[in-house]
Amino acid sequence: MSLKTILPGSTSPTGQQTTLGVMGGGQLGRMFVQAAQAMGYFTAVLDPDPASPAGLISHFHIQTPFDDEQGLAQLMQRCEAITTEFENVPAPALVTLGAHRPVAPSASCVAVAQDRIKEKAHFVQCAPVSGVFPAPYAAITTDALLAAVPADLLPGILKTARLGYDGKGQVRVSTREELASAWEDLNKVPCVLEKLMPLRGECSVIVARGADGQTVSFPVQKNTHHDGILAITEVFDGALDPTLAARAQASTAALAQHLNYVGVLCVEYFLVDTANGGADLIVNEMAPRPHNSGHYTQDACDISQFEAQVRALAGLPLPTPRQHSPAIMVNLLGDLWFAPNAVREKVSERGVSPPWAQVLALPGTHLHLYGKLSARAGRKMGHLNITAPTVAQVRATTAEVLRLLGLPPLDA
Repeated sequence: MSLKTILPGSTSPTGQQTTLGVMGGGQLGRMFVQAAQAMGYFTAVLDPDPASPAGLISHFHIQTPFDDEQGLAQLMQRCEAITTEFENVPAPALVTLGAHRPVAPSASCVAVAQDRIKEKAHFVQCAPVSGVFPAPYAAITTDALLAAVPADLLPGILKTARLGYDGKGQVRVSTREELASAWEDLNKVPCVLEKLMPLRGECSVIVARGADGQTVSFPVQKNTHHDGILAITEVFDGALDPTLAARAQASTAALAQHLNYVGVLCVEYFLVDTANGGADLIVNEMAPRPHNSGHYTQDACDISQFEAQVRALAGLPLPTPRQHSPAIMVNLLGDLWFAPNAVREKVSERGVSPPWAQVLALPGTHLHLYGKLSARAGRKMGHLNITAPTVAQVRATTAEVLRLLGLPPLDA
């Protein structure tokens, strides 16, 4: 069903307050709900977890599995339009919803992002227009395709085609024997083998695209990962080469255009060394939703990625976002509640509370916790945005934040 303009604070034909729905109750759904409510919409969340971060604050929380027919019917009854906060929503559920309510992004767009084989093919198809290719790769779905893998793809990284994230479902391999063993260990599920590239860095771009084709881009984000999980995002003039940044923005817009995408889309890129000592872009993967690397937009831009998601879903205008402050985002994982090197504050049921009082005493610090009831290693508990008038100030404040939290220093 096609999108229409849904004005904030309006009522539906049945007289109920206009409601926007989201499939998924995690932190991205929570921040979508917060943005929608700030603009005057009611919200509904479908998630089976009774303590889901988004469900806890939404007007309506439908506690059913994502493919439950009655749950989907309730969501459609409540909502004027529906989005998703993660890419692994069952495709048939999105098809069902899309037959009766506007859904953005569409089931077909989400299906591409759910499968690395389809995703890589999409990148290759778009390369003549986007100007950016993926790393050399081979799809492995059978023993015959495994045997036919070109030798020049090794050493490489074997990735499951579905359900891999934050470094999960990925194995580095150097020889054919290691490749065969890794595929066996992954239960011979469909995989992609990517050639290991000379990595200089990583970046990402977030765009928002409306049903009318209007596309706007946020600034390019420079990302640092630790153990496959995003740790730091830096966004300010000079963080990245401006020519490469412009190419990444243009490429992301082209990828969204090719899919006729509606909503917020994040595309991640590798920065790789070239033979002449320069740098080039390689497109890595895409997320059909707001992204961890875009959280800085909440405090450093006049429109956050979550407000852009609401605007695209509701058919509202999409002005170009303006970044007003240099910014750095620090990802807050559950490890912090047990970090031996942190400045400790007090003991809680979740371990040792991070020193929020000292952190928040620093100028330009903005804490966002997700309302999760327990901390564990690797679990995303929140993020901290640091803003300042100058790049030097934002980096200096971030350095002190990282010291207080016992985290690795910038550029580590």
